[in-house]
Amino acid sequence: MTCARRIPPSAFLLAVPAILALQALLLWAMGRVPMCTCGTIKLWHGVVHSTENSQHILDWYSFTHVIHGFLLYFLLWLVMRRSPVALRLVIAVLIEGAWELLENSDMIINRYRAETISFDYFGDSIVNSIGDTVTMISGFALAFLLPTWSVVALAVAIEIALAYLIHDNLTLNVIMILHPVEAIKAWQATAPLG
Repeated sequence: MTCARRIPPSAFLLAVPAILALQALLLWAMGRVPMCTCGTIKLWHGVVHSTENSQHILDWYSFTHVIHGFLLYFLLWLVMRRSPVALRLVIAVLIEGAWELLENSDMIINRYRAETISFDYFGDSIVNSIGDTVTMISGFALAFLLPTWSVVALAVAIEIALAYLIHDNLTLNVIMILHPVEAIKAWQATAPLG
């Protein structure tokens, strides 16, 4: 990694907008809509059980992408701790972008629709997908800047708040995709902000 240390951090950071542009282009090639078919772009959309969920810039699930940033920061710190943080950020953006492409594949969309409460989910708009990656970047930055204990506390607080408010969070999302539980699915249908 001595070669990577000689590259200025700004060179790595220039890769981030290029990766975001590539992510948007690939999503468009996959047939994802650029923005909500309702004809507007909102900064925030807070109704989970609606056709506009995952179609605007931010929604309740944006908080799970902040946690993605925490997790990617710590994972890359473990395996690449001697590498510049800017290089680790570029790799995190690549990983998150790849997840966004997989998440918006027909295979995963159909799994969400069959095994979770997301009956009306037809994939993210490109605007929402890019918003998800940007919120991951914010989580990565927070993990870099804040003490570890506060990042862990924030992740736990996000998970608890999302479970309470929308009856879903990153943990439940992973459970329901990997091994669906009918009791969780029934409970999620009763979400107060659903």
